[in-house]
Amino acid sequence: MSPTSPTQPSAPPLAELYRDHNGWLLGWLRRQVGCGHAAADIAHDTFVCVLEKPRAMDGVKEPRAWLVTIARRLVFANWRRQDLERAWVAELAALPEAVAPSEEERAIVVETLFAIDRLLDGLSDKARRAFLLSQLDGLTYAEIAAELGVSVSRVRQYMTQALTRCYAAL
Repeated sequence: MSPTSPTQPSAPPLAELYRDHNGWLLGWLRRQVGCGHAAADIAHDTFVCVLEKPRAMDGVKEPRAWLVTIARRLVFANWRRQDLERAWVAELAALPEAVAPSEEERAIVVETLFAIDRLLDGLSDKARRAFLLSQLDGLTYAEIAAELGVSVSRVRQYMTQALTRCYAAL
């Protein structure tokens, strides 16, 4: 019996999407990230994103372009995550060994950094920087304004944007 036989049900849209495009997406990702394992992880995560929002598939005319858009966002998120990890490792290297955090504390801090990064994703660079300078470095709005080359009222706007995201996440 052929797969298109009227007596055999067709594959669900996600299964069909996966069957038709996973191999192609995996190859595209391998070229982008240069690592087969990372490409496989991102391809998997791409289809998990699709699975989490099945209605998003409705009306997709170009499935490969749509999958690339999702995958590209995940690649960028992966790069941001790696940048955060490198920055954290550099900070740890500067600490005396006696005050270095345990492996468990390191893992908690890294996950917290990723959560903050996801939370601030979508803010402008200056808004993100204003929030971090305020919350992590303890700078006043006037000091942040001088650092960023903007007015104090603009810093207030940036902080409102960032804090609104924080409250929405709660």
